[in-house]
Amino acid sequence: MAQTSIWWVLAGAVIALELLTGTFYLLMLSLGLVGAAIAAHLGTSMAVQLLVAAGVGGGFVLGWRCYKQRTPSAPPASANRDVNLDVGETVQVDNWRPDGTGSIKYRGTHWDVALPAGATPTAGAHRIVEVIGSRLIVHKL
Repeated sequence: MAQTSIWWVLAGAVIALELLTGTFYLLMLSLGLVGAAIAAHLGTSMAVQLLVAAGVGGGFVLGWRCYKQRTPSAPPASANRDVNLDVGETVQVDNWRPDGTGSIKYRGTHWDVALPAGATPTAGAHRIVEVIGSRLIVHKL
């Protein structure tokens, strides 16, 4: 079997493995194997092909890792507006219990409300910052 065919088969195998595991980094490594296949098509030696595979694959992995570290991570699902459309909505809380919780009617049903740790309960308009089960965590506007 030709060297080019071996590189292409390895690249395909790594892509298939990525599809089974969902590890995005394997796609970056497969790009390194594709680079080695192209180097083999150009007639370079096996040492150069291995260096291309390691350099290209490793470079893409490091580049992706640096990109992911620089971008902020998404908030948890309970506080993410993309997941829960209640986050960011405004509610009116008129009464608070002595334990710092309350009860409101929101979207046609009764909900328990609570404040983040350290917040003082005051009546008025509040913004929903998180939904935990049937409890709305609110912040005073």
